[in-house]
Amino acid sequence: MENVLIVGAGPVGLMLACELSLAGVRPIVLDKRPEIGDLPKANGLVGQIVETLDHRGLLERFSAGSPYAGPAPGFPFAGVPLRFAAVPGIPLRVLAIQQPRLERLLDERARELGADVRRGCEVLALAQDAEGVTLTTGRGELRARYAVGCDGGHSLVREAAGIGFPGDTDKERLIVGHFRTDAHPLEAGMEPGWNRSPHGRVLLNSLQPGVLIAGVRERGAPPRGPVTLEMFRAALRRHLGRDLPLGEPIWLSSTVAQARLAERYRAGRVFLAGDAAHLFPAGGAALNVGMTDAVNLGWKLAAVLRGRVPGELLDTYEAERRPAGARTLAQTRAQAAVDRVDGEDGAALRALLGEVFAFEEPVRHLAGLLYDSGVRYDPGAADAHPAVGRPAPDLELADGRRVAELLRSGRPVLLDLGGGTDGLAEDDWIEVVHAAAGRPPADALLIRPDGYVAWAGAAGLAEAAGRWFGAVAASRA
Repeated sequence: MENVLIVGAGPVGLMLACELSLAGVRPIVLDKRPEIGDLPKANGLVGQIVETLDHRGLLERFSAGSPYAGPAPGFPFAGVPLRFAAVPGIPLRVLAIQQPRLERLLDERARELGADVRRGCEVLALAQDAEGVTLTTGRGELRARYAVGCDGGHSLVREAAGIGFPGDTDKERLIVGHFRTDAHPLEAGMEPGWNRSPHGRVLLNSLQPGVLIAGVRERGAPPRGPVTLEMFRAALRRHLGRDLPLGEPIWLSSTVAQARLAERYRAGRVFLAGDAAHLFPAGGAALNVGMTDAVNLGWKLAAVLRGRVPGELLDTYEAERRPAGARTLAQTRAQAAVDRVDGEDGAALRALLGEVFAFEEPVRHLAGLLYDSGVRYDPGAADAHPAVGRPAPDLELADGRRVAELLRSGRPVLLDLGGGTDGLAEDDWIEVVHAAAGRPPADALLIRPDGYVAWAGAAGLAEAAGRWFGAVAASRA
């Protein structure tokens, strides 16, 4: 019997495979596609996942050749720009990377770590019992102790596990394409970004030289069959009354946004992550939330499979990540609702929001939502240190290292910044680091493999180590 079967080799499934493999569990990843697709469904990463790539030592590799990787100078929220340059301490980072390249790099990393990625292997059915999960594929049956559905909005895993997916579907469709062209959107008399017309909205933008991103959002069902260049030009003419110099199409597609959240993230031995668990109607949050789902689940699943902690730890996956998904769904619904208001009412609403966004606190609050959904994980006690349940700060240590560098191996880290942790000895899992830092938030931090603070301060270390990392760790305290 295998340990973990992952259904879906998109960014979420591959990130989960990397995390499990890093922790010593070699999963099998199944994907019905014979090879990695070439459609840039996403054009970058924004939020906590960029920091997580840094934690794993992958950011430099993934950002090579990127048109931009660094602090987010701003971000559109409901069609209104948020500007971060004048607001200190904004954690939001951006990595401009198209999804095909992201998948290739994650695939390479997963294989380097020993994951078994099987493409052209479609999952046809799922059944589970008290001992494990059986997947029926086009190549036969596979059985494992756990299965994770990372197979998108139409997840077979979710449906087979009997998990509801309530929500609604947008009444507007988006036709979008990438084009090779030397023309700049401004040369056509248009603004970069979304342009409104009485019939809908037109997108013109460019994230790399020579490539134009264009889109049309309008009411109606998506076209049947593949989107053609003539269909795209006709949609533009409906809105603009003229043609635009688009250039040669690289790819064309259509989609309809949905707003949905799975009723559960777990059913027995089956888990959901990414689009299989949530669909957001706006905001560019899908990869950030989905890939951080994978990072949260990966270390916990590996710890249980390796016998380090009781199986009850897996209950914290849904308890932590579903509220994050719900919070992100709420803010992206709000964005979509504001964006749909057209005419003078819409212009007035967005103008007023622009005035509100000129103040520091609203910008800081919304940046936090975009970064990690603004949800604090359960700290375990009412009097817990404020850092507990939140991402660990990337402190610069006196020896020149950063906290991010301590998390390369995916192990828990006990960071002693003030000599208050003598009761916990290093074992083969928890790494103890004695260091100094200017203005640390606490004398010591116990940091989970996913970068979240499990404990901070001077008292209660044994309890926290036992809660998250098992009785062996707690007995050393």
